[in-house]
Amino acid sequence: MGIGDRLLAKTANVGAKPTDASPPRPVNSEPRTSPGRLMDAQNRINSAQARIKELEAQLEDKAALEVSIDSLVEISGRRRKLTPEQYQELKNNLALHALATPILVRPLPDDRFEIVAGHNRVAAYRDLGRRTIRANIASIEEGEIEFAAFFSNLLSPSLTDFEKYWNFKRLQELSGLSRAEISESAGLSKSHVTRIFSFDALPDVAKAALAEKPERLGSNAAQKLAALTEAGKAEKVIEAVRRLVDDESFTQDRAVAFATEKQRTVSTAPTVIRSGKRKVCEVSARNGVVGVRFFERDASDAQEWAQRITEFINKSLSDSTGD
Repeated sequence: MGIGDRLLAKTANVGAKPTDASPPRPVNSEPRTSPGRLMDAQNRINSAQARIKELEAQLEDKAALEVSIDSLVEISGRRRKLTPEQYQELKNNLALHALATPILVRPLPDDRFEIVAGHNRVAAYRDLGRRTIRANIASIEEGEIEFAAFFSNLLSPSLTDFEKYWNFKRLQELSGLSRAEISESAGLSKSHVTRIFSFDALPDVAKAALAEKPERLGSNAAQKLAALTEAGKAEKVIEAVRRLVDDESFTQDRAVAFATEKQRTVSTAPTVIRSGKRKVCEVSARNGVVGVRFFERDASDAQEWAQRITEFINKSLSDSTGD
């Protein structure tokens, strides 16, 4: 099922009369070429968005009901993350003013309701000690809720780049569209969508940390950290992201600079080998490399000593294997 089909399915059973049922779509009617699929998807998106606006208008005409806060069920992962400042501002507003927009819920058995939209408003009401909240009740098919909800919020200015990444990724899974098709359907440049998808290359541990505070890393810095991850600096990237999440004073630029830093070389002072008072050679170790430098008088013996060192290493390895 294409992206438009899913959005249309989301609204098909809401506010519709039994006689309004549309005839089933022909089997295998979707275009097979990429340009055809893109045009078909865009047409269906436009139609679905019009249907959603029609649904919203219908809900506005209906009187919202007061539902018990205790009867509301929140689905994990659906709630929009707000910064502490944003949430406090919302709570302060609701403490002084009536709820301007009712929440949207879906009826469940046993007089309970699943929250479709309005999770933060419900949380604020709970914190304020309210027992009921105004809600619009709609019959929405299970499995279509999240698709419709995230697509309608996809380009919200308050959505962080990391949340947009998860939404784009889910959109890709649900619709089967490529990144290029997503960018064109959403009216975004390919470079912007590429930056958003750069979060995908970050280590899983880093993404798990970002899920707690997604506002801490934007797509520009994420793209640089993703490149560093692919260059073999995953551990440094993980540490940089953790510091971003834990330390508000640690900026994105500092995180990139931290992950970019070259590992400090570990070396020791050369050891001088003497024969009496005469310097024969010096032995040094640096970044896993052992070097032996003979002084001029003994330089001609270097090849012989190289053979002896090789034999010594082989014998030591053989002895350790035998043990």
